[in-house]
Amino acid sequence: MIDSSHTDVDQEQPLVSHLVELRQRLIRSLLIVLAIFLCLFYFANDLYTQLSAPLTALLPEGTSMIATDVTSPFFAPFKLTLMASIFLAMPFILHQAWSFIAPGLYSHEKRMAVPLLASSIVLFYAGIAFAYFVVFPLVFGFFTSVGPENVAVMTDISSYLNFVLKLFFAFGIVFEIPIATLLLIWTGVASVEGLRSKRAYVIVGCFVMGMLLTPPDVISQSLLAVPMWLLFELGIVLGQILVKRRDSDSPDHEADDI
Repeated sequence: MIDSSHTDVDQEQPLVSHLVELRQRLIRSLLIVLAIFLCLFYFANDLYTQLSAPLTALLPEGTSMIATDVTSPFFAPFKLTLMASIFLAMPFILHQAWSFIAPGLYSHEKRMAVPLLASSIVLFYAGIAFAYFVVFPLVFGFFTSVGPENVAVMTDISSYLNFVLKLFFAFGIVFEIPIATLLLIWTGVASVEGLRSKRAYVIVGCFVMGMLLTPPDVISQSLLAVPMWLLFELGIVLGQILVKRRDSDSPDHEADDI
């Protein structure tokens, strides 16, 4: 007769070991974020100056950014430094996540997951760079030029930071669309033909998402919606390549699973 108590202990032991490993990887991720933060905090004001450059370069002569809260001159650069630390630590954080889930994947899944993981990091940074170098000059140029003549544009530093971080996050996530499209095709949830047939709905959805994720102006909404659509098309092209390659390598996949 099988000892049920012994069986329960055997089942609980792997769970406990996984939880311990998860805890260790979370601690490592927090430590690397803290280490980067400590290195950058000395340059917090310089980081904020660099971040605000797209707006300050367009402000009318004699105006500047302001702090409407007593604590803003400290907490705005502090928050920026913390977010920058998380963004810079993202490759390490994703590596820890990958190391945690990789043992449970098949070899062909690992071959697919590694390029997707690396590409997702690059695309996230590309989205942030696109927002900073392309979107910000256009958006701020529009906002600073349409105000009444008797109104001086003097933006609060905390409001500006929240605005910028929201756009960074929105464009970083949007640039992951090719990865999401590939995953849908790879897992069989969607097909290339099915996604193509829904192109019109996707375009409408891109503009709806642009309206929800960006400030209420046509420029920033369009600058988010159009890249979303183009990235969706890129995901379809890559998905078609993936399907052809998977079909040609299917015997190898079956051998790996065995």
